Amino acid sequence: MKKSIGIIGAGNIGKAVAGHFAKAGFPVLISNSQDPESLTGAITLLGQGVKAVTSAEAAKADIVILALPWSGVPSLSGLIDWNGRVVVDATNHFITHAPDFQVADLGALASSEVVQQYLLGARIVKAFNTIFFKILEQDPHVGNGNRVLFVSGDDQKAKEVVSQAITEIGFAPVDLGSLAVGSKFQQAKGALATLNFIKIG
Repeated sequence: MKKSIGIIGAGNIGKAVAGHFAKAGFPVLISNSQDPESLTGAITLLGQGVKAVTSAEAAKADIVILALPWSGVPSLSGLIDWNGRVVVDATNHFITHAPDFQVADLGALASSEVVQQYLLGARIVKAFNTIFFKILEQDPHVGNGNRVLFVSGDDQKAKEVVSQAITEIGFAPVDLGSLAVGSKFQQAKGALATLNFIKIG
């Protein structure tokens, strides 16, 4: 049986990721900052296998994906006991959007390290945040290759779990190492942000 996927955030990234997992047969739980009923239209478009729930319910899935705005991350701290939970950080630390796209000043920390501070004990893996959503929602199979999704994290087993799930939905995971090093390449305005790579063969 496939692992359950809980997505906190039902914006462009959240819906794109939900669509891929649902198509691959994963049970998907998705939430937003309002109530499950507000997601009725989105659920209809995403199809079978996707259920609207509260954020606390989504947070109890086997793999939890954070796809909410950066400003919402602190509110997750007391949502559940995060200890041992595999959490994919798909956030970007923007504090403004178009046209300036300013990011929060995090000092020497990577944005995922800040997320780790809020979600104590969670096994954080950075992924799904580098590709523009209009590309992310497309078929990951491109010609003779697969679209690349970068992953980084400090828990090797958690990275393996997330990488396996990424492979099952048709993308090619590429491990960049630790959060302190790898996720800085992935995060907003990092060297790999917005770049779209295809792994051939």
